[in-house]
This record gives sequence, structure tokens and C-alpha cells, in this order.
Amino acid sequence: MTTGAFYGYYKSKEELFEAMVGRHYEYILNCFKRAQQEFAGLPHERQPEVMGDISGACMFDILHYAYAHLEECKLILCCSEGTRFSGLIDEMVEIEVEATHAYQEVLRELGRHSPNIDPLLEHILITGMFHTFFELVIHEMPLSDAENYVKEMRAFYTAGWMKIMGQ
Repeated sequence: MTTGAFYGYYKSKEELFEAMVGRHYEYILNCFKRAQQEFAGLPHERQPEVMGDISGACMFDILHYAYAHLEECKLILCCSEGTRFSGLIDEMVEIEVEATHAYQEVLRELGRHSPNIDPLLEHILITGMFHTFFELVIHEMPLSDAENYVKEMRAFYTAGWMKIMGQ
């Protein structure tokens, strides 16, 4: 394809990249947002019982979606520097930080002490959690292995978060 033909379809490389990955980026981000909203919408007394269940199911949904759209998702994760898509993990971290604070308020409201978490530590742990998850996609682990790793990572991170939150 000549440059002229390319620009007949897309005004810029950015527009082409948007056409290739935009809907996949939105799917992942919206899936995660919906899971957070679903959890926050539960009665407060139920939240400690199911902490991690809804977000865990969401992570499996994202994993399966990413594997079904592997090339596009790898473009987002590995080749989006300089585009609006490069901030996927950062956006997810911010959503998770807000959700963590809201959950701590619920715990306090229920009379369950939850100490304040150092903001830098919180950011580092959450960022690491998402990078760990997306490494499965980046390295194209066999799906059955990736599913097993997600189960193990969920157990690891859930136990760690419960310890940090004094639960």
C-alpha cells in the first residue's frame, strides 16, 4: 500500500492504531470498571464475604478476551507508547486504589478496623498486581497455564491484601 492509499483510509498512524485496538482497550477497561461498580453496589455486610470474587471473575473475563484478541491486546500492552492506550494499567491502578479506599471505609463502617495503607506502597502493590496479570498475555502462556496462574495469583494477592487491611 502506498502512503497516499494509506491516508485515503486513515488520516494518521494514530487513527489506524485507534481502529486496531480502541474497542479492545475499552472492553478491558469497562469490564474492570463494571466489576468494581458491581462490588461497590453490594450491601456492605456482604462485601467482606465476597471480597475478590467479582474482581476475580472479571480477571478471568479479561484473560479470555485478551487471548481471543491476542495480537490487538499485545499491541496495547507492548506497542502503545505515545498513544492514549499506553495508560491502561495506570487507569486500572487508579480505579483499584479508589475501590480499595471505598472498601476500607465499608470495613470501618462495619466495625472492622482497617489501618491506613501507605499510598506509595499501595500504588506499588496494585501496579505490580496488574503487571503480573498482563505478563501472562505478553508472554502468551498457554491458556490453561494462564488460568491456573490467575487462580494462584488471586490467592496470593487476596491473602496479602487481607493481611495489609488487618482482616
